[in-house]
Formats: sequence, C-alpha cells, structure tokens
Amino acid sequence: MKYIIIFFITYNILGTTEFYLKNNAMIKGDVIRENDENTLVDIGYQIILIPKKSIIKTQKTYNKNKITIKSDSTFFKQNKNIKKQNIKNLVPKLGEAVVVVNTPSGLGTGFIINEQGYLITNYHVIEKEKNLKVTMFIQKNKTVETIVYKKIKIIAYNPFLDLALLRINDIPNKKFKYVNFGNINENKVGDTVFAIGTPLGLERSVTQGIISSSSRNYNGILYIQTTAPINPGNSGGPLFNLKGEVIGVTNMGYVFSDGLGFAIPIDYVKHFLKNRESFYYNEYNYNTGFRYLEPPRKSK
Repeated sequence: MKYIIIFFITYNILGTTEFYLKNNAMIKGDVIRENDENTLVDIGYQIILIPKKSIIKTQKTYNKNKITIKSDSTFFKQNKNIKKQNIKNLVPKLGEAVVVVNTPSGLGTGFIINEQGYLITNYHVIEKEKNLKVTMFIQKNKTVETIVYKKIKIIAYNPFLDLALLRINDIPNKKFKYVNFGNINENKVGDTVFAIGTPLGLERSVTQGIISSSSRNYNGILYIQTTAPINPGNSGGPLFNLKGEVIGVTNMGYVFSDGLGFAIPIDYVKHFLKNRESFYYNEYNYNTGFRYLEPPRKSK
C-alpha cells in the first residue's frame, strides 16, 4: 500500500490594518500572525514585529491590491449569440487585449480578461520571476501606439495546469479592453481557429489553423490540438474561434514539426479563476498550500 503525507504550511494573512502607536507613529500593513504579546506585520518591503503593549488602537483599511470582484460572472465575460466573422475583421478588435509579458529571462504572451486589468498567461512564462512588464498595442488610425506597464502584480498561479493570473496596477480606475470566453464544447474538430501572440519575439503575429483534436491527452491533462503554428513566445496567448472568443491558452508546440500545436482548454481556465483563492501567490512564502513528501519505505 502506498501512502502520501500532506504537509500543510500556514501563512495567515488577516487583512490590511493601520496601527497607531504610543510614540505617535502609524504603521500600515497586512497582519500575518499574532499572539497575546506581538503582532507580525508585512509592510510591503519587510516584515516587522509590533509589541501589543505599544499599540494604542488599530483600524482596518481597504487594500487595493486585493481581488474585490463580487462574483465570477463579472470576473470574465461570456456572451451568447455572437456571430462568426472573418479573421481580418476580428484581429483589430481583439489586438489591444492581447499583450506581451516580459520578464528578465524572456517573454511570452497574455490576454486581458476584464476591464480591471487582470490577465492570463502561462505559469512557465513567469516562473521564478517577480520583475514583470506588460506591453500593450493600441491601434490609432493607421499607427500602433505601444504602452509598457511596469507595475504588474502576480495574483495566482497553478503550475500543474501551467496557468497564471496577473494584474496591471499602473493606472488606477483605468478600464481595459478584454476578450470574451468561449465554450470548448461548441467547437468541433475541423473548425477554424487562430492565435495572436509573440512568436520568437515577433509582436502581434497572427497564425491560423484548425482544431485537430479537442481532447488530446498529455500527462493527464486534455489539450486542444491545433494546426495553428505555436512557437516560443506564443506561450500564454489566446486561441480564438471565429466568434472572437478565447477557447484555449496556447502553451506547447513542436519545433521540428509543423502544424502540431497545443492549447489549454478554456474550461480549465474558468475552473482556475473560479477557485483562484486556492492558488493565491504569496511572495514571502513560496510553499503556500501543500507539498507531497516521500512515502515511508517498506522495511526489510
């Protein structure tokens, strides 16, 4: 019989609080842990210990970096009764919502999922990185304006599904253009699809193909297999149907084989977003959640 030991690590963030101290100072941060004598507070760039005897009063405050959306119906969009269009007409409408995700070690693609600036990309695009940038391309008449956002927050990620949720925090209250989610069950083998991404660093590249398989099993995950070319730099980008809906997240392609690309089905993305609290990123605790330990060996 095999055993799996699950080791849980507790890291309890109780909320953002203002602490008013006896020396007329005020400290604001996230409460990590507290006991009868001390309170451990994350103030953004370091963690400090505040003796409770030095605190006059405390006050809870609103934290702009927290996810504040009331329901999943407002977190990502699904519109019914959308008519099919040709790719030439769809690309200008969708292009602004498709972005380049830059890290010190490379780049990938992402797409904005709501007007608040949340975006999806692959986990392997941002793996072990904190210093992120997002480049957006805005069509103005016959020219394209490039905007680089540098305040990018990692919200959540799921390494197993290779998904990551980020947010652009540069401009408060800005309303971003976003994509709509589709339903993979409505797309059949042979349907035309297209991808927008940054293959080999070539920004705003569009590739077209068909769905070769809507349920290709690879390492226990079902992928959309497509003939649309997927190259390094496409990772994390959207795979669209002819309604302009995202039906998958491109994440794999074979360098030495044309017409063999793969995308994570949009249903996996929906599940990831609906359960995002389970995958919240914590920069001070890389082991958030649980990890599997080696089972005890059979004694001789």
